[in-house]
Amino acid sequence: MNIRIGFVSLGCPKNLVDTEVMLGILGEEGYQIVADPAEADVIVVNTCGFIESAQEESIQTILEMAEYKKKNCKLLIMSGCLAERYHEEIRTELPEVDAVVGTGDYPKMAQVIKSTLKGEHPVLFGHADEPEPKGLPRMLSTGGVSAYLKIADGCSNNCTYCIIPKLRGKYHSREMEDILAEAESLAASGVKELIVIAQDTTRYGIDIYGEYRLPMLLKKLCAIDGIHWVRVHYLYPEVITDELISVFREEDKIVKYMDIPIQHCSDRVLKRMGRHGGKDELYALLSKLRKEIPSLVIRTTVIAGFPGETEEEFSELLTFVKEMKFERLGAFAYSQEDGTPAAKLPEQLPQEIKEKRAAQIMEIQAEISKSHRDSMLGKEIEVLVEGYDMDNLMYFGRSYQDSIDIDTTVYFAAEDEATIGDFVTVTVLDADTYDLTGQMKA
Repeated sequence: MNIRIGFVSLGCPKNLVDTEVMLGILGEEGYQIVADPAEADVIVVNTCGFIESAQEESIQTILEMAEYKKKNCKLLIMSGCLAERYHEEIRTELPEVDAVVGTGDYPKMAQVIKSTLKGEHPVLFGHADEPEPKGLPRMLSTGGVSAYLKIADGCSNNCTYCIIPKLRGKYHSREMEDILAEAESLAASGVKELIVIAQDTTRYGIDIYGEYRLPMLLKKLCAIDGIHWVRVHYLYPEVITDELISVFREEDKIVKYMDIPIQHCSDRVLKRMGRHGGKDELYALLSKLRKEIPSLVIRTTVIAGFPGETEEEFSELLTFVKEMKFERLGAFAYSQEDGTPAAKLPEQLPQEIKEKRAAQIMEIQAEISKSHRDSMLGKEIEVLVEGYDMDNLMYFGRSYQDSIDIDTTVYFAAEDEATIGDFVTVTVLDADTYDLTGQMKA
């Protein structure tokens, strides 16, 4: 088959996994996958529809890809969250798009392309509240050393600011056997770091097994030969159990890195957000984690300017950030999203106030991050080698403290050659605004 397919994947890692599954399916069907959209006969844009800025990026990308239809491109297909969210509007407002594929139908991409090439214009939507079919092929796009492992999709937390349940349905876990089979396959292909993801990893298994089974799953992942690191994202604070903490502490392959989205600390704001627990519970949990798991790095996100957030509540959040000293933190201005309960709340704050508050948090975090990076000076750290920077004439990679694409990079010189995918020991010699620099130990 001589039809060439080009993909553009936007948004979160969960979306990237969906893209990689579509690539795998199309590859098995005999389509030729090309990296450059300019060479593609069919372009698929897997979109994000989470917040306004992501929607704008998705639309802009669609319009950019549509320019290729004036050249070689025959079809432009829109998939993912924005396609799910606005499937009706897309066909009228974006006539450049030949087919629309929502979040529950991406495994059908091969059939969609076939029918679209025949002149049809399919519009598939309606998120699935059950896992994708078992054993789907997957073509990695992350270089082959690290790979995301999606263990569930959808969400049932119903936070008032979030559109995800409407885009991806209720929380639905994959069966453990299917996850482990994929992880074994990834390890056999050379993957050394598994990054476990879901909208909420802590609730894994509750819907199909009647109990939280993330601790059991993590133990089984750690038993897979060839896997060196297991990293876990999106651990919701109220379901971080003693059993899970023990697994993090005792399993050597699990990196001591927790991504725990807290969003705020004010009891009143958390209640309006539809979050569980309050500030006292957060203080207790974070203190316990610091005590129980030595050298733990915590990443979190907070929302500034939620409807009705007072100056006192914002000051409370600032104080919390100062006291907790999160090693990694992102602050975002609240985005009023159509279709969410929070969008209808009174006391919506002006955009400039929301952005100013988010910037204030990041100013504080910059000092905390700098202090943490400075504390690394002189220490020896394990680094996963990811490449060689020809501009700086240095190797680069990540330590256990750094997740792919979002955290610090470690640059290092080496007397001996380093190989991509190896784990090496680096002595940290310098720390700048964002990254660390060091020397590989012989």
